[in-house]
Amino acid sequence: MERSAGRSHRRRRRSRPVLGGTLAVVAAAALTVTGLVSTAQAADVNNAKNAGFESGLANWTCSGGSGAAVSSPVRSGTSALKATPAGHDNARCSQSVKVKPNSTYALSSWVQGGYAYLGVSGTGTTDVSTWTPGSSSWTKLSTSFRTGANTTSVTVYTHGWYGQAAYFADDVEVTGPDGGGGEEPGPVIPAAPAGLTAGATTTSSVALSWNAVSGATGYKVYRNGAQATTSTGTSATVTGLTADTAYQFSVSATNAAGESVKSAAISARTAKEGTGPGPGPAVPKHAVTGYWQNFNNGAAVQKLTDVPADYDIIAVSFADATPTPGQVTFNLDTAGLNGYTDAQFRADIKTKQAQGKNVIISIGGELGTVRVDNDASATAFANSVYALMQDYGFNGVDIDLENGLNATYMTKALRQLSAKAGSGLVITMAPQTIDMQSTSGEYFKTALNIKDILTVVNMQYYNSGSMLGCDGKVYSQGSVDFLTALACIQLEGGLDPSQVGIGVPASTRGAGSGYVSPSIVNAALDCLTKGTNCGSFKPSKTYPSLRGAMTWSTNWDATAGFAWSKAVGPHVRSLP
Repeated sequence: MERSAGRSHRRRRRSRPVLGGTLAVVAAAALTVTGLVSTAQAADVNNAKNAGFESGLANWTCSGGSGAAVSSPVRSGTSALKATPAGHDNARCSQSVKVKPNSTYALSSWVQGGYAYLGVSGTGTTDVSTWTPGSSSWTKLSTSFRTGANTTSVTVYTHGWYGQAAYFADDVEVTGPDGGGGEEPGPVIPAAPAGLTAGATTTSSVALSWNAVSGATGYKVYRNGAQATTSTGTSATVTGLTADTAYQFSVSATNAAGESVKSAAISARTAKEGTGPGPGPAVPKHAVTGYWQNFNNGAAVQKLTDVPADYDIIAVSFADATPTPGQVTFNLDTAGLNGYTDAQFRADIKTKQAQGKNVIISIGGELGTVRVDNDASATAFANSVYALMQDYGFNGVDIDLENGLNATYMTKALRQLSAKAGSGLVITMAPQTIDMQSTSGEYFKTALNIKDILTVVNMQYYNSGSMLGCDGKVYSQGSVDFLTALACIQLEGGLDPSQVGIGVPASTRGAGSGYVSPSIVNAALDCLTKGTNCGSFKPSKTYPSLRGAMTWSTNWDATAGFAWSKAVGPHVRSLP
């Protein structure tokens, strides 16, 4: 899989209208704000409510469920707004603000991330807006407006732009005469959380979750009466525990006013030594796999919980090699992922698993250099992957080694891992097209060697040029025939249909070549499973149990408005 953004090319962009008037109006408004701020009277107030999103989205309305209060990044306080454009929705978040007629107001907000707009409508005079094409650090947007003779409220809004990354906003100000809304009431101590439950356990950790509490900005988690950790969300994993030991857990809610009483306590016991992380959710008969990027290469930056429900298997990309041959580790790219913390990542794995999804660790990628070519490295591989499964709760492993693979020793490594993890282990592979042209290839041999424990092979039908199909004819990328005739090699070469998936880029930017529209993917699935919608190549029989499809990546899918998963996900679920 590619860490780079793929080949460069021009894309037509829709013109971006400046809301509320011409560019000249916006520029003029921006020029007036400096003088306005400097002459603001002491009686002026910020008329915006919940201006720093410390109370979540209270007082704000975001289109299409596009907004959320997040704990990182923030400019001040503990929360900020994150709004994510998707499809034809530009992630507009707005608030009705009370104002005085015939008055001048300064409007500002701090923004970060993708394209960000700030504006006001319903002024009774000239509506204004301003914007920035994106920033990796907090940037202040400022403008001003004057209300009409009969204006008592205006709508203040932020929004992003179609196909662009999420934006963040914090510290919105509508500074001017008090519009009569009065000061915001101070926070009150929140109620105790309800619904505390224990989830997955390991020999040293217990995953917990609870219901959200209105007005809470954080939570404290207690183990046997002593504080163990904190969380800004509704889940946490308590670590550093002793194997096969029962613990009492409770949780409280906090905000600026103080801390609630503790919830009712629950009991949970850690796993016994040698039991491993346990089986994960069952992989559906027909499944969609998506690779989640642990790095920023220009695609939309995501948390695991941003990955849509259309994905059944989420492959975290990628593990890192260590100086020990065969050994791998994992390092979350918190800086590149806009402050996504290790604790949030671990909690989000549990959330996805609670939703019936499998989260696995991917080994390799375009730049991966993990070598498993002797007994020692095979053991090191198995031990280190199993350690990551125990530590993070991964359900399995994906083999995406694009720089060479030794079938003998990778087979040994995966069988050792299976012996440790048990029958619930998920094993996927993502070979390149050249790797699956013949059963004598190392990748193909590995897949056949572990057929009894293999979940699915999602071959990469891209970045390959023309290739031979199972009928001996040459097929070019970008067609139904290319997908079906190459899948036929695996289907007739010994893999069970349930172990074959079609791997494609989620967008034109996701790979250097080989992108096909979701409709082509769906046609290939129909051809292989039902014998319909085929091109010139039609297989001699159908394979109704074909597993499904894969894409690189969920991030590129998000960048393109989730067009791929919205089309392919439902189609995979409708297969026979």
